[in-house]
Amino acid sequence: MTDSRLRVDDFDYELPPDAIAQVPAEPRDASRLLVLHRASGRIEHARFANIGHWLTPADLLVVNDSRVIPARLPGRRSGGGAAEVLVLRQADEDPATWEALVRPSRRLPPGSRVELRSGNSVVVGARLADGVRAVTFDTDPAEVMAAAGDVPLPPYITDRSAPAERYQTVYARPSGSAAAPTAGLHFTTRLLDQLEHDGVRRAAVTLHVGLDTFRPLEGEFLDEHRIHREWYEVPTSTRVAVDRAGRVVAVGTTSVRVLETAARLDTASGWTDLYITPPYRFAATGALITNFHLPRSSLLLLVTAFVQDGMESATPYEARDRLLRAYAAALKEGYRFFSFGDAMLIV
Repeated sequence: MTDSRLRVDDFDYELPPDAIAQVPAEPRDASRLLVLHRASGRIEHARFANIGHWLTPADLLVVNDSRVIPARLPGRRSGGGAAEVLVLRQADEDPATWEALVRPSRRLPPGSRVELRSGNSVVVGARLADGVRAVTFDTDPAEVMAAAGDVPLPPYITDRSAPAERYQTVYARPSGSAAAPTAGLHFTTRLLDQLEHDGVRRAAVTLHVGLDTFRPLEGEFLDEHRIHREWYEVPTSTRVAVDRAGRVVAVGTTSVRVLETAARLDTASGWTDLYITPPYRFAATGALITNFHLPRSSLLLLVTAFVQDGMESATPYEARDRLLRAYAAALKEGYRFFSFGDAMLIV
């Protein structure tokens, strides 16, 4: 821990398997809420429905409005045997060609065809970087995914009984994500209306969540990991609202990455591969609503960096310890972790 380069192993923690949420809370805002005050380390416990207690009319909620596509396509190899295509994003040029993860990759050489349950097929193409493959649809990809695709729940969720819409936020609009921006799953329309009535404004950004949701940190040191680029967009109305806000409250780590990318590059749309690790000076984000994240994940690093940014003269390890003490308190109180789990508000 004296090395100037931060180690992946130092951002690990033990999590009992029964702490991983398998189904979402009903209603959405019945989930638990842990409030962490960065400067003091003080912790408060509440219900998400009462989050307005910590928000003011000077605050601007910034949400990621990306909609999850039915990206998991189960099928059969033309030679026999099960196969699966997990669609990640459209390739830059051809609308029929997408980037995807395929299984079993070794048994699907370029030119292989995967037959889908809709009667359509996908041709597996070249191997790209980091295990990604190019795949080509035989007809409109959106129609094929609607007919043959499943919502791509994370592998740690083994109970598939929840309706597909529970893996979408209530404000989801443009389709394009391979995983949900899960911090927003806690909001109900009623809660958003109540916050708006109380003067808390809301604005949207878009980031289509991609491959890194499924990838653990690589290498021994944090700086050896690389984030895959993801498409983002910041409407003009959101840029204006952010500039006028007293405090920007980012709903989820994906919203943070958009806000920080736009603030530093001064661009309204494009591709971001921003990888936020401690230490990091946040340019736009004043508070963060987020879930409890996987050990050794880029999301845990981003949250650690945010905690450190609110502590005076703290080291990354002091910020890590403050965050993991909050995680330990959550476990003691029976909070549920990960995508369908409970929430944190970090102020």
